[in-house]
Amino acid sequence: MDFEAAGLLDGLEGEDRKARLDLLERLAADGVGLDELTAAVDEDRLALLPVERVFGAHYAASEIEKETGLPAPLVIQVRRALGLATPAPQEPVFSEEDMEASRAIKLALDLGISEDAIIELSRVLGEGMARFAATAADVFADTFLHSGDSERDVALRFAAMAAQLTPATRPILAAALTAHVRESARRGIIGRAEREQGHLSVEEETVVCFVDLVGFTSLGAHVGAEELGTVATTLSRLAAEVALPPIRLVKTIGDAAMFVSRDVTPMVEAALTLVDAAEAAELPSLRAGLALGPAFSRAGDWYGNTVNLASRVTGVARPGSVLATQAVRDATDQSFAWSFAGRFKLKGVAAAVPLHRARAAPAGPEPEPEQVAPARTERRPQARKKPRAGRSRTRGSN
Repeated sequence: MDFEAAGLLDGLEGEDRKARLDLLERLAADGVGLDELTAAVDEDRLALLPVERVFGAHYAASEIEKETGLPAPLVIQVRRALGLATPAPQEPVFSEEDMEASRAIKLALDLGISEDAIIELSRVLGEGMARFAATAADVFADTFLHSGDSERDVALRFAAMAAQLTPATRPILAAALTAHVRESARRGIIGRAEREQGHLSVEEETVVCFVDLVGFTSLGAHVGAEELGTVATTLSRLAAEVALPPIRLVKTIGDAAMFVSRDVTPMVEAALTLVDAAEAAELPSLRAGLALGPAFSRAGDWYGNTVNLASRVTGVARPGSVLATQAVRDATDQSFAWSFAGRFKLKGVAAAVPLHRARAAPAGPEPEPEQVAPARTERRPQARKKPRAGRSRTRGSN
């Protein structure tokens, strides 16, 4: 191949030109065509082309159908549900792992699992794997990318590390899946009603908690993207640390996190702990809202009026506070000191909702009886200023 005539060496001199030429020759000798090399150079991903080849794709959907019996249209549909580009039936975008996965899917279908269920499982798996893959790529780059690397250095080192680490990652993923399935089985209930109906109950009594960072959006106008990402990552870490059984962390989305539990008292305690942990970590002020009632789980997420109510309660909570509905307050033990926050008109709720603020129970006399306040309209509170050095804060102050 005449790489210079193809323009693949344009703008390069000295060691950079020599390194790219060496990399191009290696890839060409490995069977990469000129069109693919040109596209990689144009898209500035030539250094990652050897990594792509580590995860080589050799099979088309039609070939997978021939080998496994799984229809090619379903093979493509599963790939699309995973969040990947839709290929043509004869396009070789599938790997040996895809072949094995297709055999497993065919077995699941033969055992009675529906195609719709397979697609739903694939969609949820794709969402989780996309996030894991993006995080793994960041970790990989931070670990193996060195200052002053040439394209050839990056390409050869990354490909070698990917070849070694990818097989080692599979047991980690399998162990994580097994642990979560085991935990799901431990939490599940299959009683007489479920056996008679032939399916799990749609709704269950659940306490739902949302937390969010006050002023996170406006913070983005004052700090860099990297610092903003650090704030979100810290919140995710703190949320995972308080999500001990029976509490389950459903999801984190940037500046917010969602939890569910069947037990109310541990959830309130976790919310208070998380608010304090965010302050100790010098994050923007955190606020939490809790509601108790029927909710149902689908595809790893939770839905229902209780979920919506908990979200609305969070929206009216003051920075640094934990706010809950009457049902949550009534379901807790003596571990907390409650104060009446007032009656709030929440969006989508017809009647004013009485809400209560939770604090850790003080070691002293019982708190004063609560006073009923007139209804207040839902509003977005302003972020509370950080305290000056040497001044203490009280959880859920004001």
